[in-house]
Amino acid sequence: MVGVVVPIDDTRDPSECLTPILELVAEDMGAVNRLILDKAVSDVELIPKLALHLIDSGGKRMRPMLTIAAAKLCGYTGDGHVPLAAAVEFMHTATLLHDDVVDESNYRRGKKAARLLWGNQASVLVGDFLLGQAFRMMVDVGSLPALKILSHAAAVIAEGEVMQLAAAKNTATTEDEYLAIINAKTAALFSAATEVGAALAGRPADEQAALRSYGRTLGIAFQLVDDALDYSGESARLGKSVGDDFREGKITLPVILAYRRGNEEERAFWRRTLTEGDIRENDFEHAMALLRRHKAIEATLERARYYGSMAQDALAIFRDSQAKRALLGAVAFCVNRAY
Repeated sequence: MVGVVVPIDDTRDPSECLTPILELVAEDMGAVNRLILDKAVSDVELIPKLALHLIDSGGKRMRPMLTIAAAKLCGYTGDGHVPLAAAVEFMHTATLLHDDVVDESNYRRGKKAARLLWGNQASVLVGDFLLGQAFRMMVDVGSLPALKILSHAAAVIAEGEVMQLAAAKNTATTEDEYLAIINAKTAALFSAATEVGAALAGRPADEQAALRSYGRTLGIAFQLVDDALDYSGESARLGKSVGDDFREGKITLPVILAYRRGNEEERAFWRRTLTEGDIRENDFEHAMALLRRHKAIEATLERARYYGSMAQDALAIFRDSQAKRALLGAVAFCVNRAY
């Protein structure tokens, strides 16, 4: 592995790392948020009601911020980055709606999942509406390269969803298989969100490739930290519910590592709880004890730092600027929020 360059500071508030990007994109994100609200409107009453339930639920808008920052890094001076950023957020929201149906999740961002309030069918169909609106905004921008990047990402994300469904509750899932799933399901949109900034600005292939790599490795780091937070106990401080993945039978990297490193009795525990769904009192506490015993959380975060360092290295070809520092800060945030 390459040397770790992402700064880890236990005493630092991770949100401080986001300050540079928040300041950089503040004005444009105001326009993005207005466009999101405008494009969520429909004559079908249920659509805006369900869509806004999730849109207004407190997400950081990380992906559209990355699109704005990447466009600025590449010297883009037009206004096409705003609808593309809104399209990226609609794609993300659509995948969350679909995800919660597939995973049978009951909560999202601390609120009841839309599927519990309006049903699975409505959640899927409103997700489809948001995807349609996303593509309309892409077409309105008129950049064929940007449309190609984001449409490719949409197909890859769908493939990732199917891959995850096939691996659901399967404790035999390998680390390589799991990384392939999150590369498609999570990292693909991060990658597209940043690459479109360079494509929109008409930058050369090496800069587009650099931002594509930055987004992909940042997305993997982001997901791995999410996996760790679900078992860390720090999740509550960050607005996440501890143990959701365990209760939903999700196979994530900490579990994969603990399963591989454990004995047969421990593996039987993981099969009973995750594969068979037979979760009893104190099982979650026992799961956390097994993860600690086999240092599965530490190993997951070590991998996240590795991918974070790759994301930082991908930006090395760009000269120093406010936008570059903002994108580097986004990496530090994604990794440091675990500490």
